[in-house]
Amino acid sequence: MITINQVSPFVNEPFTDFTIDTNKQAMQTALAAVKKEFGQQYPIYIGSKQILTEEQITSINPGNVNEVVGYVSKATQPLAEQAMQEALRTFETWKNVSPAERAGYLFRAADVMRQRKHEFSALLVYEAGKNWAEADADTAEAIDFMEFYAREMIRLSETNIHHPLTRIEGENNQITYIPLGVGIIISPFNFPLAIMAGTTVAAIVSGNTVILKPADSTPVIAAKFVQLMKEVGLPAGVLNFIPGNGAEIGEYLVEHPKTRFISFTGSREVGCRIYERASKVQPDQIWLKRVIAEMGGKDGVVVDETADLDAAAAAIVASAFGFQGQKCSAGSRAIIVASVYDEVVAKVIELTKKLQVGLPENNAPIGPVIDQKSLDKILKYIEIGKKEGKLLVGGSRAEGNGFYIEPAVFVDVDPKARIMQEEVFGPVLAIAKVANWKTAIEVYNDTDYGLTGAYFSQNEERIAYTLENMHCGNLYINKKCTGALVGAHPFGGFNMSGTDSKAGGYDYLLLFTQAKLTSRKI
Repeated sequence: MITINQVSPFVNEPFTDFTIDTNKQAMQTALAAVKKEFGQQYPIYIGSKQILTEEQITSINPGNVNEVVGYVSKATQPLAEQAMQEALRTFETWKNVSPAERAGYLFRAADVMRQRKHEFSALLVYEAGKNWAEADADTAEAIDFMEFYAREMIRLSETNIHHPLTRIEGENNQITYIPLGVGIIISPFNFPLAIMAGTTVAAIVSGNTVILKPADSTPVIAAKFVQLMKEVGLPAGVLNFIPGNGAEIGEYLVEHPKTRFISFTGSREVGCRIYERASKVQPDQIWLKRVIAEMGGKDGVVVDETADLDAAAAAIVASAFGFQGQKCSAGSRAIIVASVYDEVVAKVIELTKKLQVGLPENNAPIGPVIDQKSLDKILKYIEIGKKEGKLLVGGSRAEGNGFYIEPAVFVDVDPKARIMQEEVFGPVLAIAKVANWKTAIEVYNDTDYGLTGAYFSQNEERIAYTLENMHCGNLYINKKCTGALVGAHPFGGFNMSGTDSKAGGYDYLLLFTQAKLTSRKI
């Protein structure tokens, strides 16, 4: 049996440098190859069955709405029930597979994805509207999750070696981490490979079987991942794939008495509804369901007068507009002390004006938002913002046959304004002026959320105060508030940002297991 000492230490998958011609050519080749596969049909996977349904989800390219990335079969409640029964049957055998063997599937999947990295990234470009760097980072993170969680499961299986219990004379005491059962994975569109794969494999390597319901906007990348797991030999029924309507099959599975846990990433509204529905004990339900939820944020960058202002402005723009602001970690607020406010705002505006909007496949810095619903919502918030602050740049529909919006910067915004309090999930930045650095931290904390935050300062006493008093799950000093790396920056937030699950950290797999103590008299 493999031990953690026999596995190489975890290291993050390196990002691709697209300034190197060979890497650029490889990505262009992958983009051309993936485009040739447009319009294919993708089935539902339940156990060993592949099911094509008449009703389908049409996945379009948000950067060019005339292009259909693929047609994905759409599940119904009867099919969701079939998936549940298959997952229940398979759990009885999968739970007995050794942790090292379960980890082996993740290692193999990570290796195959690494070999086909540009193919997966190209699909992210087309289906999610990511530019090359954002897509490459998404794929690298998916690889990281598989590598990290595989190692972590092996480590947990040896917990009595690494974390021995208090010794009692005449007793043999052990803790083992056993799987929970059948879990429902509800994944988001914004990291349709990394978060989808990470939440899925965390549950699987822990010994659970899962039913995966991907985001309606990005089901093809999820289908490709399911195919990859089949390719590396994951037993049928461990991973069941049922795209479909959240209100129809999502709620059905959340409320199902045999559902043991729900892993959800998405909006606050949906997350709270899941939390509420999962809390109700159904007839014949013999456990309290576990909910692992990541529900967004209203993240911010705080800048005081001692900061490196160029670095702060660059971080504000990168945090606000990376992937069009469609990140739960996006820095959609900037809170700047008055004495350097005008200077930082000028730098932010200058950098924002340089951002070109265009096709993701051409690697434009700013691409489309995900769909028409998101576009309409963001434009409504921009109209609200015009009443709450001064729009200095952007905010209009941009040219292109897709869901394009010019990055918008609002200044002189009251801290209580809606665009300072509500998650927009688009390329909209609100900037507030405050009297001093302590007030800036108070303004930062004045939100329902608490996911990521950044503080720029060169004053060590202030930094020490900030580390204790800025209330968020992931706090960054003198760097942007996006871009958490697996293993280095375990990710999760406070308050209405979710259950602070710390994905990519050493506690994460505990959420998918239960600790069993055995004590034997000797």
